[in-house]
Amino acid sequence: MAIEDRRLRERLAQRQLMTSTARRIAEADGWDAVTTRRLANEIEYSQPVIYKHFASLDDLVAAVAVESFGELTDALRDARLGSADAGSLGALARAYCGFAAEHPALYDAMFTRDTRLAFASPDAPSALSAAYAELSAGVAPHAGDRDVATLTEVFWAALHGLVVLGRSGRLRADAVDDRIAVLVATVGS
Repeated sequence: MAIEDRRLRERLAQRQLMTSTARRIAEADGWDAVTTRRLANEIEYSQPVIYKHFASLDDLVAAVAVESFGELTDALRDARLGSADAGSLGALARAYCGFAAEHPALYDAMFTRDTRLAFASPDAPSALSAAYAELSAGVAPHAGDRDVATLTEVFWAALHGLVVLGRSGRLRADAVDDRIAVLVATVGS
C-alpha cells in the first residue's frame, strides 16, 4: 500500500507541475505559447509523460481552468463576506472584474477558450459550481420576487461582457467603476 500511495503522490505532483507550468507560460506568453514540447522542456519530462496525464492540450487548459475557478471562488467569497455591506454586489462585481484583469490568461482558459467543461449541468466540476454559488449568494439578497438563478446568470453575463469588451478596448477605460455602479443599481433594484 505504501508504494501505491507514493506512486499516487508522485503522479499528482507531476500533474500539478504540468498545470502550474502551463499556467506560468500562458500568463507570460499567452496560450499559443503552451505546447507539449515547451512544457516538456520546462518541466524536464518527455512529451509522452504529459500525455499520460492529459489526452490533449485542451484537457490541460481545462485543468488549469478548474484550478482557476477555485481561485475565483475564493476572491468572490472574500469580497462577499468581507465587504462592509455584507453581500455587496459592488464588492462582488469588483472582485470578479479584478480577477479577470489580474489573471487574463486564466480568465481566457475559464471563459473564452473552447472547452469541454460542462457548465450549468449536473456534470459541472465542483469548482465551477462553487464560483457560481458565490455569485448567486451575493445576488440572492437583491432578487426580491425575481428568480435568483436567472438574475445571477444575467449579473454574471453582464460582468463577463464588461470584462471582455473592456479588455478589447471597446469600452472607455476610465469608466469601469461607473459601469459597475450601473450594473449593481440595475440588479440590486
